[in-house]
Amino acid sequence: MITAAALAALATACAVGSWRFTTARWTSRAPRLAIILWQSLGVAWGLATTGAMLAYAVQPYGLGVLPGLIAFARGETPQTPWDALHVLAMIAGITALAVLVAVLFTAGVQALRARRRHRMLLALIAHDDPAMPGVRVLDHPSAAAYCVPGLRSQVVVSEGARKLLSQDELTAVLAHEAAHVRERHDLVLLPFAALRRALPWSKVVADAQAQVELLVEMAADDRARRYCSPRRLATALLRFGTAGAMPTPHGMLGLHAHNVMARVDRLVKPGPELAASVRSGYIALSVTLVTAAPFLWVIQL
Repeated sequence: MITAAALAALATACAVGSWRFTTARWTSRAPRLAIILWQSLGVAWGLATTGAMLAYAVQPYGLGVLPGLIAFARGETPQTPWDALHVLAMIAGITALAVLVAVLFTAGVQALRARRRHRMLLALIAHDDPAMPGVRVLDHPSAAAYCVPGLRSQVVVSEGARKLLSQDELTAVLAHEAAHVRERHDLVLLPFAALRRALPWSKVVADAQAQVELLVEMAADDRARRYCSPRRLATALLRFGTAGAMPTPHGMLGLHAHNVMARVDRLVKPGPELAASVRSGYIALSVTLVTAAPFLWVIQL
């Protein structure tokens, strides 16, 4: 019973923390750290929520969540009789866990299929340009710049974007897309998109997904400005924001006008970096969240 209560308390803390975290102001100063913390909150919440129900369900075995589930699967006799609440908790816990796994798997498969189809399409309608090695050029008048993530990643830019941007601005945009590919931001976004499917009615989940999407763009901006002027990248963002850029295809990551002014402001007027002690504190919190839930799945309090 104590294990179930501890997991329920952890799930509640993660939910409240996520709600408060959506309005945090420091995240734009350290987007990568904020992404790590968001991932930790998501993992801990999922394991704690399902674990709380399953911990109560396997209480008759006198074991932790994982050992209790193994005993249940083996058909072992519990130490105390089952009652209706334990049965309902088992059904609810297994169902919730199955839904989370299923939506994550489905989102991943759909993304892989969309990217495979898009690679086949690009093979027909896009071409290489010796002036931009490693970049596929799309013959389209609208401005577009995006990447096809994955093991066979591609960076794509349209003729409309080439005409819209100066050479320095185009270099900044390509560096931004290369950052998405290099840091596998598609894998960062996938669990949050899956969670949104599982809980489409949750405002906290919707806000969390929006925050992570913005943080991913900021992280790519930070990587891009290592290779180009921040002002050039900011100008490119403004041009895309006012030119009516072509929507990014499903399953891809692209440069778009999402919260463009917030990104431009931090590029032009970057804020002070977080203190080392603050960074260490958030890292410690992330590690604690990621380890606490699995630990409570294994032990019996």
